[in-house]
Amino acid sequence: MKPLKPNYDIAIVGSGYGGAIQAMIARRLGRSVLLLERGDHPRFAIGESTSPLANLLLEQLAERYDLPRLLPLASYGPWQRTYPEVGCGLKRGFTYFQQERGQTYHPAADRSNQLLVSASPNDELADTHWLRAGVDTFLVREAISTGADYFDRVSLDKPIWDNGQAGCRLSGTRHGKHFETRARLLLDATGPRGFLSRALDLPPSEFAGCPQTQSLFSHFTGVRRADSLGFIPAHSSPPYPADDAAVHHVFDGGWMWILRLGDRLTSAGIVVTEPLASELKLSEGPAAWKRSLKRFPSVGQQFDGAKSVRPFTYAPRVAWRTSLAAGPGWAMLPSAAAFVDPLFSTGIPLNLLGIERLSQILDKSWGHDDLDTRLKGYAAQTLQEADSVADFIGACHASLPRFPVFASLSMFYFAAASYSEMARRLGRPHLSGGFLAATHPQFGPQLRRAAHWARELAACPGADTAAFEKFVSEAISCLNVAGLCDARKQNWYGVDLSDVVDGAGKLGLTPNEMSAILKNAPWAQAGVPRAHDYRE
Repeated sequence: MKPLKPNYDIAIVGSGYGGAIQAMIARRLGRSVLLLERGDHPRFAIGESTSPLANLLLEQLAERYDLPRLLPLASYGPWQRTYPEVGCGLKRGFTYFQQERGQTYHPAADRSNQLLVSASPNDELADTHWLRAGVDTFLVREAISTGADYFDRVSLDKPIWDNGQAGCRLSGTRHGKHFETRARLLLDATGPRGFLSRALDLPPSEFAGCPQTQSLFSHFTGVRRADSLGFIPAHSSPPYPADDAAVHHVFDGGWMWILRLGDRLTSAGIVVTEPLASELKLSEGPAAWKRSLKRFPSVGQQFDGAKSVRPFTYAPRVAWRTSLAAGPGWAMLPSAAAFVDPLFSTGIPLNLLGIERLSQILDKSWGHDDLDTRLKGYAAQTLQEADSVADFIGACHASLPRFPVFASLSMFYFAAASYSEMARRLGRPHLSGGFLAATHPQFGPQLRRAAHWARELAACPGADTAAFEKFVSEAISCLNVAGLCDARKQNWYGVDLSDVVDGAGKLGLTPNEMSAILKNAPWAQAGVPRAHDYRE
């Protein structure tokens, strides 16, 4: 292992996937990098489900900064062929089932108590669930191979910024021995309530309109498939196998996730509001898990015979937002600045967006007077996006008892995500209006109005939802290039590139121009655009 140097350009605290990827990029930009870890690898970590936007961002970062060994991680097929030893699961889409307390789940004839939204046309190009212990270990090794100095089992003191000197002084202990070094820029990749939040005594800032929730989760073997238990109507043809996805069981007061990480291992957990957490006595771990399974018989069937392979983790508070995400000489990755709720797998794409923005700042402003100013702008955007996601997720939580409202409101996420992905694939990311299209001049205000309306509907159980559903369909139309809100599809949405052709004008192209791109580009022959094959 390399000896610790007296000075570094950048010190990154936290060596999960975010810290490791940021370290690789900083090295490609010519910066000296110190990567510090409190524990060691491999280690358990939560935050396992990717999305089309997350994988596209990973692909684009790998190409832009000459990191070809990361490219296979951007889709399931190449990953399995290239790194079969690094654990991941198949994610074809997002699956939601409405559960009622004490009732066995039966699929409604019109599929009004389930929602399946495809994220890819086939397994080859599918998204993935990351077994973080293996993925993070792989990425740390890649960071070391680029020249980052990595030290684990480190206990850090509070950083000190000396007046008149650039950067900060870092000190601490490793294996009982004191060390000290300096860094011109300190980046926090340690996650919510992490290193800098504690070291700088930053007060948290509440998310308005988002309920306080608690969580309980573990990894399991022997979890049965929902499609083997009658969750999908018999003799039907769903757009993908319902279990090859991020599976969500939603109910009044919260939801449960089931993510298959390979042939045997499954990540599963529950997120519930504080009143339900108190009723379930969630802090009791395994006993609380059994109570939650007993509450929903069909979910209990899925876990009949399943065994947890690690201790349960209890999180007494899920949502987190710092009051400040950057300052002179320091910044937080989005994962350290804020976390809302994984109901739509927003954690990894938000973090990779932040890494993309930080990397552009490091590329263009390193050594210039505007570095701290640009970091301040990055921090403001990071927290604004977290606030937008929290407002949306809060409205979704309020809608969980009324599944048609929840399913309709979710179309805002899927419309924004699919549009942003396609805009990036066509070299036009400026069209998207940021994450969740929250700053889009048409889409953003309608999203906020829909979130408010959904909360009103939640407070009036007998209110008619038809007007709301019609509003959502019209509101997302400016970005809808995925055929969403089509009543004929009855809550099952597959991938159909004809929807992209029909929506070409929303991406600044004519249908003929879009058809020509889809006809001639190699990525279209595989069924979905790939970023590296087309540049405007």
